[in-house]
Amino acid sequence: MSPLILLPTALLTAHTLVNALLLRRPERDTSTAERVAVLLPLRDEADRVTPCLRALLAQRGVANLTIHVLDDGSTDGTADLVREIGGDRIRLLTGTPPPDGWRGKPNACQTLADDAADADVLVFVDADVILEPDAIAGAVNLLRATEVTLLSPYPKIVGAGRLVQPLLQWSWLTFLPLRGMERSPRPSLAAAGGQWLVVDRAGYQRAGGHGAVRDDILEDIGLARAVKRSGGRIALADGSRLAVCRMYDSWRDLADGYGKSLWASFGSAAGAACVVVLLLLLYVAPLLVPGLALPAYLLGVLGRLISAAATGGRLLDALAHPLSVVVFAGLVARSFHRRRRRLLTWKGRPV
Repeated sequence: MSPLILLPTALLTAHTLVNALLLRRPERDTSTAERVAVLLPLRDEADRVTPCLRALLAQRGVANLTIHVLDDGSTDGTADLVREIGGDRIRLLTGTPPPDGWRGKPNACQTLADDAADADVLVFVDADVILEPDAIAGAVNLLRATEVTLLSPYPKIVGAGRLVQPLLQWSWLTFLPLRGMERSPRPSLAAAGGQWLVVDRAGYQRAGGHGAVRDDILEDIGLARAVKRSGGRIALADGSRLAVCRMYDSWRDLADGYGKSLWASFGSAAGAACVVVLLLLLYVAPLLVPGLALPAYLLGVLGRLISAAATGGRLLDALAHPLSVVVFAGLVARSFHRRRRRLLTWKGRPV
């Protein structure tokens, strides 16, 4: 078999390097005079929200910062914990069940955004994110410097799932033209991570806010597309120096978390099958061909090494890249299987 079969993988690895060199990063030790509202939706997060809250209260470099937290029907004492830690420095809202046609997180985020009516910039943060003290100021300044409506500074991911979690950063560095995405008005060319989003409030309103993605499983990507449809621009950034996100504590949690959303990530079952087959053909199948196995393996690992170095990942995890792709394929199949059997739930609500 001709070595030319490895050309697509080589080109993708080169693209990973180009994107890594172009990757935007928020500045450290900066300040902003913008009116900034941090918006934190919570549902049964008492076991993990304390570091997040303390980090928000320790932010510096933002002259006008308000913190808005919504307790979305928690039954584990989350609201009491917020009151204990934040006192009158945090505005605590009590959520209501999502109306018909709304999912829980978009409803909570929209309620929080409505409560922060005076802000210039909205910063959406998840409970598993811990920000450095200068994170918000740096991200807000990068939002303005790049002249975009929505900025997604991707945090450093830690915790369970070292086989598959790094594929998130690797996938958009490898397959997504970052500068092209920023310039293109096409909503289909969009990516974002909901763990930490920084949004111009006026642009958020023009896009319809979270009301435009009220029923989306992937409300973060949906919001990025809505911003583009309304004439706004979006950008991804490396936020690994300023934010850490512990998404999952166990493989079971990871499988359930991926299960609730992977089925919606590719548009259709056919789209998912095409993506999975392509990944397997590029990064797994050549390992079975004598004479091509080693260069194919090294090309895949090199792309992962570049991604890890650019986004604060573990370099050693790159060595398991083919296995990562196989495990990811299994998670996709599991997600569709559970979706068909109506077994998907999240935070006690059906998906």
